[in-house]
Amino acid sequence: MFRLILALPLIALLAASCSSKAASAAATAADEQPEWLLTDSALLPSADTLYSLVEQQVAFGPRVPGTKAHTDCREHIIDLLHRYGADSVTVHTAPVTDPSTGKDATVYNIFASINPAALHRVILLAHYDSRPTADEDPDPKRRALPIDGANDGASGVAVMLETARLLAKAPLDSLGVDLLFTDYEDSGIEGGGDGTWCLGAQAWAEQMPYTAVNRPQFGILLDMVGGKNAVFPREYFSDRHASTVVDKVWAVASAASLASRFPNSAGGAITDDHLPLNQAGIPTIDIIESNNPATGSFNPTWHTSSDNLASIDPATMQAVATVVVAILRRENSLLK
Repeated sequence: MFRLILALPLIALLAASCSSKAASAAATAADEQPEWLLTDSALLPSADTLYSLVEQQVAFGPRVPGTKAHTDCREHIIDLLHRYGADSVTVHTAPVTDPSTGKDATVYNIFASINPAALHRVILLAHYDSRPTADEDPDPKRRALPIDGANDGASGVAVMLETARLLAKAPLDSLGVDLLFTDYEDSGIEGGGDGTWCLGAQAWAEQMPYTAVNRPQFGILLDMVGGKNAVFPREYFSDRHASTVVDKVWAVASAASLASRFPNSAGGAITDDHLPLNQAGIPTIDIIESNNPATGSFNPTWHTSSDNLASIDPATMQAVATVVVAILRRENSLLK
């Protein structure tokens, strides 16, 4: 997937502003003695389950749109959503031009709802397709090959599926949660412009199944959330378009003793699936690794053949899933 990391003079000011806001929100969360931070291990994200969910996707092979692996993985996700009790599981389609081939193609976005009657809603999203080429691989001979996409794709899907599994065990009574698994996020062309990326999210935003009454209050995008020892700074466009949501999520991470995973510092400016949703009026943030110390940006496995199961850290996914489940339970508690 395409990522634009900006070195902006205002980044220090942004970090300072974010620091005061998140500190205040964290203090508020701490004062509440939050009941939404569950302690029952059966209701908390499982590192083993998360790893297994990634393993299941990778076992299909590279999930490049138009391949059998892509179709099989889509059916697998739909089957798990039904098994976890999600309502109204549908596949939204739209015609697109495949950026990597120039041929006509079809986007297949998977959409499901939990507690669909609730008017107060939150949407979670991640892409389930994988990159058709390992264009950043250090070995030139591998750059034309598709990638496994264990981190870049499967990790975010795993966190969403684990969230659905846990919400089935301990349902929310007031909050509705929508799950969007986007297609054709990662077939864009470097240098081809932002319009070649995030095609599934763009198509979905144009035909959102919402009215003004039940449109989600905010959204959380999960991308590359399985890297070893990964941390997740505040993504630039998330702060620009949905800073209050960032404040809220990072405060919950602090309350869950995960501030080291979610540092209150400015990250890069990322072209990703959250942008079409923001443009459509849903304040959406991106939880993404974008400050890796080895690269200064993304995980070293990004768009390489090394983005495989060996690169996955279950503890990283567990930390992210813990924050996601906690923010949903917090929102639900505020509606009572």
